Amino acid sequence: MRKEGLWPKGLIRALLLLAMALPSLAAAQPGWAEQVDAWVEPPWAERLKARLALLEAGFDGELGVHVRDLDTGARLGWRDGERWYLASLVKLPVAIELMSRVEAGEMSLEDRLTLLRSDYVDGAGSTNWAPPGSALSLRQLLESMLIVSDNTASDMLIRHLGLESVNRRARQLTPAGGLGPITTLVDVRRHAFANLHPSVFELNGMDFIELRKRQDDAARVAWLRQRLGLAPQELLLPSIDAAFRLYYATDLNSGRLDALGDLLEALAQGRALGPEGTAELLAIMARTTSGERRLKAGLGRNVRLVHKTGTQHRLACDAGIATQGQGDDVRRVIVVACARGELSLARNEQILAAVGRAVWEAGAFEG
Repeated sequence: MRKEGLWPKGLIRALLLLAMALPSLAAAQPGWAEQVDAWVEPPWAERLKARLALLEAGFDGELGVHVRDLDTGARLGWRDGERWYLASLVKLPVAIELMSRVEAGEMSLEDRLTLLRSDYVDGAGSTNWAPPGSALSLRQLLESMLIVSDNTASDMLIRHLGLESVNRRARQLTPAGGLGPITTLVDVRRHAFANLHPSVFELNGMDFIELRKRQDDAARVAWLRQRLGLAPQELLLPSIDAAFRLYYATDLNSGRLDALGDLLEALAQGRALGPEGTAELLAIMARTTSGERRLKAGLGRNVRLVHKTGTQHRLACDAGIATQGQGDDVRRVIVVACARGELSLARNEQILAAVGRAVWEAGAFEG
């Protein structure tokens, strides 16, 4: 019989082996202990978790949230390790790839691209109002892509930079498997609607602009059938809703929210770009107008947010670097948040604003 108070020999042996291994582990991975300490949930984590649980309980969908203190490394995740469709958040690697090329002297933001008829994609922004043949500067396209989430500007930049280069940049800035393959914005439409019928891949950007003009999903399905010459029974799915559910189940333009946090951290800390490129890109992101009712509305007037939004069917996202204070008292916190499942964009934006308010009130800016 084992005497009371004595540890089992097997446990003692395991602890001794662990103690012997620690020096070599520390030598192999400098700073690993500090990383472990930093990843321990901070004091505000439990308060924020409780708020997020209440928010999600009253929401007809799911929330994904990643919060990271850039000064301490402390973090909190709420479904942040799950796969999320990222929508226009994938434009961040496009912007970083462009600024990296500019820093390398390969191109200038004053260089101009010619707008082709094949570049047009439905969505916000002024690029769609420019006639084919217009010469638009890289600066114009970059600003339009980030500030108003212009899809046509995005696809012009992707055409210029090369899709593989954009994906390679995304892989460099995120952990393995953190972000799925990025596609052009017009291919987002093709992949999603092709779940209704594969002939959708024959459509171009102008077709999707026409499709978007239809009042509701039923009218859009009717237009697609007419445009493609399909009988009702030839459709593979009953609705656009079902088509997007299948599309979201792929890895395309998807990823983990903590991986996007890694990308934003690399940008904020000057590891994604040099000082000038970092300052230029963050200044543009500070002018974003597409998310006034999202995180920004909840974080309050004392918090400055440089961010990018993403919106798609039953989904809305907002991700950025929030800063509070000045000088030695400044606090920087990364917030990545998505809402999925709810059809109403207004409701999705309300819940993202509530997430911003919860982050602030939980004390994430207090360290």
